[in-house]
Amino acid sequence: MKFIAIIPARYASTRFPGKPLAILGGKTVIQRVYEQARSVLQDVCVATDDERIFDAVTLFGGKAVMTRPDHKSGTDRIEEAVEKIGTNADVIINIQGDEPFIQPSQIETLIRLFDDPETQIGTLGKPFDTMEAALNPNSPKIVSDRRGFALYFSRSVIPFIRGVEQGDWIRHYPFLKHLGVYAYRHEVLAEITRLPLGSLEKAESLEQLRWLENGYRIRVGLTDVETVGIDTPDDLVRAERLLINT
Repeated sequence: MKFIAIIPARYASTRFPGKPLAILGGKTVIQRVYEQARSVLQDVCVATDDERIFDAVTLFGGKAVMTRPDHKSGTDRIEEAVEKIGTNADVIINIQGDEPFIQPSQIETLIRLFDDPETQIGTLGKPFDTMEAALNPNSPKIVSDRRGFALYFSRSVIPFIRGVEQGDWIRHYPFLKHLGVYAYRHEVLAEITRLPLGSLEKAESLEQLRWLENGYRIRVGLTDVETVGIDTPDDLVRAERLLINT
């Protein structure tokens, strides 16, 4: 099978404008994401709506493609990039442009999910370390079946543990945190970007629920590595400290 990683990267951001071009350890954030992807995959491309990002990527020797500025999600931007590139890859991997610490092992885990022909979409989950972290609505939770296919994603803590104090729930069930990296079979990517907004996605504001609601099968790979996304300038400061200590 042939795989390609596409990194959606927007310049506009309410909390951190221009974050793909922020400097982290002497390199832009987008370059660090690109290099992490390239450590596993030969075929990597940044999909952006801003010429400054496009120019920065080509300057360090990377591949980039310009896309429309009006996409509502990274998935939609990736689909346009796939059409423009004309790739014949079997699977497209979506690596967020603000994840400079994504690990090769995580990308490899995503790739292995597609050894099973029933996998249409792949993503990653990591066990929560504390109940406090699991209660955070900004960290979506996953419930999977015995084969690792997602049954549901929620901002609420699911499942409910009956007869146990909530602070002790994590001792009774391995709550799983969703990490926002995806991989899609080529034909599936084209299909899901044409789906109308569903009631579950409206309720939880989670794009992947649109896919589940329409019957697509999402396989969840497990990782023990925490991602370190950069959403704010404060996150960049923390990432700089992490880079120094690794």
